[in-house]
Amino acid sequence: MIIVVTGVSGSGKSTVGKLLAARLSIPFLDADDFHPIKNVEKMRLALPLNDEDREPWLASVSAALQGMKGGVVLACSALKEAYRQALQKGLQERVVWMYLEGSEETILKRIQSRSDHFMPGTLLHSQFATLEKPTYGYCFSVEKPPAVIVDEMIKTIDELRITT
Repeated sequence: MIIVVTGVSGSGKSTVGKLLAARLSIPFLDADDFHPIKNVEKMRLALPLNDEDREPWLASVSAALQGMKGGVVLACSALKEAYRQALQKGLQERVVWMYLEGSEETILKRIQSRSDHFMPGTLLHSQFATLEKPTYGYCFSVEKPPAVIVDEMIKTIDELRITT
């Protein structure tokens, strides 16, 4: 099973994804690690990425997923449906989408309190403008602590295993 934790920047994808992977004893991948240097530099300059910028990034992430066997948790914004389709193209394993949802105001406060990420809070609005909220998968509120979100995700995964 490939579990993709999605949401806008600052929603907690990496934090939740790492905790979830540890609980499931499977590898964790962060899609941010696959961005070409030019994308990172563009974001550092507070310039939003466009579809053309994201295409090679998504291809790299998808290629990495192709090589994963036995399950993985991926933290990835996957803001548009086309991006989600690109990520899962050709994957034989089941992909489960876990969307972290929160208000722009709440998430902006989080971004402003962190100093270890290349994407500035000024780009958050563009992320929400690009976002096509998934109509499938599972939605979790960012208002809850990460450990509680992970508990809810584990419960969902356990239920999925029972029904399949």
